[in-house]
Amino acid sequence: MKKVILITGASSGIGKDAALHLIKEGHVVYGAARRMDPMKDIENAGGHAIQMDITDRTQVKKVVAQIIKDEGRIDVLFNNAGYAVYGAVETVSLEDAKRQFDVNLFGLASITKEVVPHMRKQKNGLIINTSSMGGKMYTPLGAWYHATKHALEGWSDCLRLELAQFNINVVIIEPGAINTEFGEVMYQPMVERAQGTPYETMSNKLAKATMDMYENGGGSAPSVITGLVSEAVKAKKPKTRYRAGKFAKPMVWIRTYLGDRIFDKVVLSQIK
Repeated sequence: MKKVILITGASSGIGKDAALHLIKEGHVVYGAARRMDPMKDIENAGGHAIQMDITDRTQVKKVVAQIIKDEGRIDVLFNNAGYAVYGAVETVSLEDAKRQFDVNLFGLASITKEVVPHMRKQKNGLIINTSSMGGKMYTPLGAWYHATKHALEGWSDCLRLELAQFNINVVIIEPGAINTEFGEVMYQPMVERAQGTPYETMSNKLAKATMDMYENGGGSAPSVITGLVSEAVKAKKPKTRYRAGKFAKPMVWIRTYLGDRIFDKVVLSQIK
């Protein structure tokens, strides 16, 4: 059945790939992002592109209102916008840390709060939140990023319980390493922050390990996650969590079943 779908962070990576795929499946897809030019292929494929900064409440309200005006409903909200601030807790400014939370959690919450009343009125809806394997484990120099994803996991679980009575499903997607702009956005600022600090050596090693990984086979294709999104959209009763992508399942398994000390050793061994 054709559904009206709103995707945030649709200008690249998982968001764009999911948008194009869902358009092919016959859905009415609205892609939202700060950058309009990279979303031209979404429009060319028959979708809609809307400029929106997820942290701007006025823009968020306008986007949701426009879709309701044009389509009369929003069946699926795919909260995909997000990025990573990496660096030692000591070197990342609180301003950068707050911006990380504004995008990855509070911006996501803002658009969700705008969409939920319409889904509640419809007595039906699906909210998909992009978390990460990082919402279940951790890596050095990623404290602020992991904090947002751990918070999103708990936030989504609570939301699922609240909205079940209205026939609204809440799903968490936990990608592993995916070939997107994510790594590039992450490691260059991290290296710059660390220059001349006690964390410079660790930061350089982590950046090199990240670059080496992507150069030697890299992560999984965004289509791996798109497949999970499509599965959730089609399901009458979707799973509460979907996890896929390079390293996702084994790393979370190690963290869950072997404990903190062994997981610490495994992670730190990658940046020696």
